Amino acid sequence: MTVAVNDAGPTLATAAVRAPTERGRRARRLRRWKETGALGIAVLVLIWTLVPVYNIFMVSLESKGDVFTETIWPARPSLDSFWIVITQGYWYLEEFWHQFANSFYIGVGTVFFTLVIGSLASFAIGRMRVRYGWLLSNMALLTYVIPASFLAIPFYRIMQIYGLTNNLWSVIAAEVTFATPYAIFIFQQYGVSIPIELDEAARIDGASPFQVYWKIYLPLMAPALVAVGTYALLLAWNEYLYQFLLLSSKHSMSVPVALAQFLNSDEAPWNYMMATAIVYAIPPVAIYYVFRRRMSAGLTMGGVKG
Repeated sequence: MTVAVNDAGPTLATAAVRAPTERGRRARRLRRWKETGALGIAVLVLIWTLVPVYNIFMVSLESKGDVFTETIWPARPSLDSFWIVITQGYWYLEEFWHQFANSFYIGVGTVFFTLVIGSLASFAIGRMRVRYGWLLSNMALLTYVIPASFLAIPFYRIMQIYGLTNNLWSVIAAEVTFATPYAIFIFQQYGVSIPIELDEAARIDGASPFQVYWKIYLPLMAPALVAVGTYALLLAWNEYLYQFLLLSSKHSMSVPVALAQFLNSDEAPWNYMMATAIVYAIPPVAIYYVFRRRMSAGLTMGGVKG
């Protein structure tokens, strides 16, 4: 009897110790499988993302006539296509830098007016307590219910009535229309994290509403301004439909529209086209990597604080 109890005691104690150990092993094993699966998915997504970029770069290094060869790397890679783009050495690229300047002008104009209109609207709604301000912000967001492509013809008709066709300002007006509702939403969400007591203290000291907006609101909104400004720039930089509809002459068109002109040629110079796309993509990529941390702060702060 005593021996049976003594034998069972160590057995039960050992089992009690081993049970948590086995559970820990299973948990670690399951965690490893999850990490492996997540890593595999990440690798697949990375490959899926980089393969088109790689093909663009590879085609830009090809010589004319060797664009569709089934090779992983060009047999005779060359940077001549980039030199042709930079020096405007092809007849489709005769006004490349002027068209690049048009794209830059559209981008800067879109960013400026989006930030001004969006910040003023969010300041009036969130800080000055404008009556029915919530209705204004909600109605602005409702504009996204209608796809932008459905509004292309009405926009073209409006610009034609006012004599703004083939004018860069018509594209800026269209881009600002689509970027402003998003800007108002982000600014309102971020503005919640700014204490209203700062405004009240400034007004007690005699500051006007504009001074509060200029000296307190805007400096504290810097991360959100960078985030929305970068979004507006990328929207205007990559947009094609409205630029195609509203800009018709070769002198006034932007680079995305000019790129599409390559396809009208009987013999499309794909290497020049891809080199042009890479050169055109450098500014937004550089801007994104310079401001990516401020963009993250501007897009997430309002959600965390609210």
